[in-house]
Amino acid sequence: MNATPSSEPPQTPVSCCGSRPEGSAELARAREAASTASVQPGPHTGSRNGMAWLPGGVFRMGGADRLARADESPIHRVRVDGFWIDVTPVTNTQFALFVADTGYVTVAERAIDWEELKRQAPAGTPRPPDEMLRPSSLVFTPPARAEGRVDLDLFFQWWSVVPGAQWRHPEGPGSTIDGLDDHPVVHVSLEDAQAYATWAGKRLPTEAQWEFAARGGLESKVNVWGDEPVDPTRCNTWQGRFPTVNTAEDGYERTSPVRAFPPNGYGLYDMAGNAWEWCVDKFRPDEYARRVREAGPDGVTVNPQGPDQSYDARHPHSPDVRVQRGGSFLCSDAYCASYRPSARMGCTPDTSLNHTGFRCVADGPGPA
Repeated sequence: MNATPSSEPPQTPVSCCGSRPEGSAELARAREAASTASVQPGPHTGSRNGMAWLPGGVFRMGGADRLARADESPIHRVRVDGFWIDVTPVTNTQFALFVADTGYVTVAERAIDWEELKRQAPAGTPRPPDEMLRPSSLVFTPPARAEGRVDLDLFFQWWSVVPGAQWRHPEGPGSTIDGLDDHPVVHVSLEDAQAYATWAGKRLPTEAQWEFAARGGLESKVNVWGDEPVDPTRCNTWQGRFPTVNTAEDGYERTSPVRAFPPNGYGLYDMAGNAWEWCVDKFRPDEYARRVREAGPDGVTVNPQGPDQSYDARHPHSPDVRVQRGGSFLCSDAYCASYRPSARMGCTPDTSLNHTGFRCVADGPGPA
């Protein structure tokens, strides 16, 4: 566990695979759920195993609408080659099958390594007590309702480090994923997402692939559905006064089923809201400016892989910050509006939260 929102300490990777539980009850349940899960692939140009084929092309990457932040500009032209992409984020059912088949233990389920924590903390940081190094993850916890407005710059007010919170217990001990089979798996670190992708014979998307897919063929639109503003029928976001009052007009206070809202133009679900999704690129707020300098204002950057080194002012001591895309059920126009396809966030790779998941991509060839 690491805490992107509140700069809590990171957790170092350790041995994460146990014995392979062939024939276990968990594996049997996961396989049964996977075999009965509805697969509705995208209609674009082809599909396979719940993935849609996107033929690639040139698009305008970035945003300049009134909600855009500085790290979304300048808008620049990017070309991506064709690729396959999951129609939905990885669900609890799919992740359970992976865990049952491999014995994988997620980062949130492991104790925090103080030596790794110390490496990413400011010099002189004292060792925290043992109870602070227990396996844990970050859970959204609304602050008490107040008459005045909550200072939205103080995000630690609504994030709690919860021992025992992990993908099977998204709100902490006592919570379960019973009945949430088709919800996106959450409390997933970058390492966890990459382990799943490798097992599935896939990989995580680049940031450019993710935005190309999210736009669904629409050019320079504010949202994945066009320029119309967000409303409760379009995606799972926050309604009400963030972070104290969620009216849940869209029907969900937390995550929603991955096909609860309409797909985009490529037949992809949840490219806006519900749960943040990991990309493989390192994060820098000035990455787009660097591309324009190299390619020129009218040039095209081909298959960008992200910068060699990351930087994020919110994580000044972290040597590695990665991109997340898509926003979550916590997004609000009054706070971050990150359900927009151009919105970006930097996150340390060992971070896990109850609004972070992922989807995978795979390389061609495309459909015959």
